[in-house]
Amino acid sequence: MAHPMHGLWTSESVTEGHPDKLCDQISDAILDACLAQDPDSHVACETAAGKDLVMVFGEITTKADVNYERIAREAIREVGYTDAASGIDPDGCTFINRIIGQSPEIDHAAREGAGDQGMMTGFACDETESLMPMPIYLAHRLTERLAEVRRGGELPWLRPDGKSQVTVRYEQGRAAHVETVILAAQHDESVNEEQIAGPLYEAVIRPIIPEGLLDAGTACHVNTSGAFTVGGPAADAGLTGRKIIVDTYGGIARHGGGAFSGKDPSKVDRSAAYAARWAAKSLVAAGLARRIELQLAYAIGVDRPVSLHIEDFGTSERSPDELAEIIQANFDLGPAAIIDELGLKRPIYQRTAAHGHFGRPNLPWEQPKVLQLPS
Repeated sequence: MAHPMHGLWTSESVTEGHPDKLCDQISDAILDACLAQDPDSHVACETAAGKDLVMVFGEITTKADVNYERIAREAIREVGYTDAASGIDPDGCTFINRIIGQSPEIDHAAREGAGDQGMMTGFACDETESLMPMPIYLAHRLTERLAEVRRGGELPWLRPDGKSQVTVRYEQGRAAHVETVILAAQHDESVNEEQIAGPLYEAVIRPIIPEGLLDAGTACHVNTSGAFTVGGPAADAGLTGRKIIVDTYGGIARHGGGAFSGKDPSKVDRSAAYAARWAAKSLVAAGLARRIELQLAYAIGVDRPVSLHIEDFGTSERSPDELAEIIQANFDLGPAAIIDELGLKRPIYQRTAAHGHFGRPNLPWEQPKVLQLPS
């Protein structure tokens, strides 16, 4: 038996207005616009943002007629940035387009099989209803709550940038207590540090952290650097694909290194990671294990995974080989089959680009499959 989780584990999330997440949303907004007109679009769109500047670059081959500049400015405005003082001016910032067509060689390989080589990890555990690890689940819910109270006017002095961090104490594999909660929330000049901590605790932390895990022993730190009025690209440069641990499992699962945003589903960095989560979640939902980590690996132009590895951390009555056989019997993990079964040629991606790609309701890879088991 593997040793269960024990001790402290920390995961973080970032808000939709974090510079890197802003770039992810712009890249995925462009991807969605291409797929809405041409489902066979091949997109690898990167975005960089800095003070008064947004640049999109990468490779796109599509029949769609897309105004990249308009989409980028709309995405910035949708996040909540309204002017340079808030973080970036969606209308006045400089926009640079350096998009080129996809390499014909890569385009051909992607139509035959995987669009690139690489390793993708899927993970699921029974710590939360969404079958996500507790630390990253709570961290995401905190940043979602920051957006809710900002957009809804409950805390109108909030601005879009921010972060959360949650430390959970595990005892024999179970989340026993939230030891520490950290919030960094951008705000306007109308409030000071003394006026921020209390409202954020009452409106954000208390509604999100379960009562059984939050008590007087939980350390809560809010804006420990002091004033946080300058945020977004005005404070830090942003780049697509820099929050790969935030996007996945908060560091509890291993990661192959590939980012998601701005990539169409022919890129297995994205589609196979979604399929791996789908398979892992289906096993845990079926009660075959309490905790599953699944690794897939692909070669460019090859229509099947070159390897599949299962780790059950001693939580299954079946062997890893048996679990692998169940996956292979229930899931076609070829790139084309993943795209078809999960319906990935649709414009569904911008909404994945903040608050994590996993554990979110109504996404196709989050719906467990009813498994056919060997008799």
